[in-house]
Amino acid sequence: MRPPAGRKVLLAAPRGYCAGVDRAVIAVEKALEQYGAPVYVRHEIVHNKYVVQSLEKKGAIFVERTEEVPPGNIVMFSAHGVAPVVHEEAKRGRLATIDATCPLVTKVHKEAVRYAKEDYDILLIGHEGHEEVIGTSGEAPDHIQLVDGPEDVDKVEVRDPSKIVWLSQTTLSVDETMETVDALKTKFPGLVSPPSDDICYATQNRQLAVKQMGAEADLVIVVGSRNSSNSKRLVEVAKLAGAREAYLVDFAAEIDEAWLEGVTTVGVTSGASVPEVLVEQVLEWLAERGYGDVELVKAAEESITFSLPKELRRDLRAEAKAATEDTEATEDTDA
Repeated sequence: MRPPAGRKVLLAAPRGYCAGVDRAVIAVEKALEQYGAPVYVRHEIVHNKYVVQSLEKKGAIFVERTEEVPPGNIVMFSAHGVAPVVHEEAKRGRLATIDATCPLVTKVHKEAVRYAKEDYDILLIGHEGHEEVIGTSGEAPDHIQLVDGPEDVDKVEVRDPSKIVWLSQTTLSVDETMETVDALKTKFPGLVSPPSDDICYATQNRQLAVKQMGAEADLVIVVGSRNSSNSKRLVEVAKLAGAREAYLVDFAAEIDEAWLEGVTTVGVTSGASVPEVLVEQVLEWLAERGYGDVELVKAAEESITFSLPKELRRDLRAEAKAATEDTEATEDTDA
């Protein structure tokens, strides 16, 4: 099959790792260096097959339940966050913990606790069964009810329509979330909004880039795993923006050449838990098939970084201090 003339690739920016994912992945790597293998991680540290497999090769062990971690070991909590009951499970199991929850998810947890203390009904917009939703709901289970899209609004019942607030999963489609919020506000005019937007900056920026790209692209390829909420949302956003087709792939080898039939412009982006090497492999695959002209579609600049989990920072500082003291003692002896 010969691709049409004038073919090109539109490459979204920003794409790939967000600050929370970068922090979580580095945290696992640093923990392995600091404490040695194995380091247990409760749930996939981020939702990406390649990242998880790479960390497993280095000595990380991923488990779904806290009880799977042998007593006396270290367990790290994933970027998606966990409910308070999980911290209690770790304590009972005599486990040392490292909390790699994304700070933006932690913000939503704190909002849930605050509004529950003020006795609000909390309407959590998100997808049932997603780890982030489970963790947030666990902060105030008696006050939170899940709203999984506009179609759920009719089923929502509250104790006091003048005392309700909405929060959201951080990785949702911005447009779909606001559609749900609008429907909730129609039913409950007194609905309170959170102090700041819960959908994370990276999710919004990646969706904005895909909107710009999707309006021009015949085909959009999103690099990301099937269990990645923000990656799946990018596929939806691309189609809504006007792309004829949009597909989610983990690796370049999953791309079907038939998708290129009649395609002049291919858009490429990646979810917030995807390393850049996987995008580069997709670009190489496309270049080999005549799509070597790459044009950047830039929607935003990102400069946010997060510090490592406090437990890791503490132990790394202690190690650095001990090393300095050993060096000084050696110098004194030599003198």
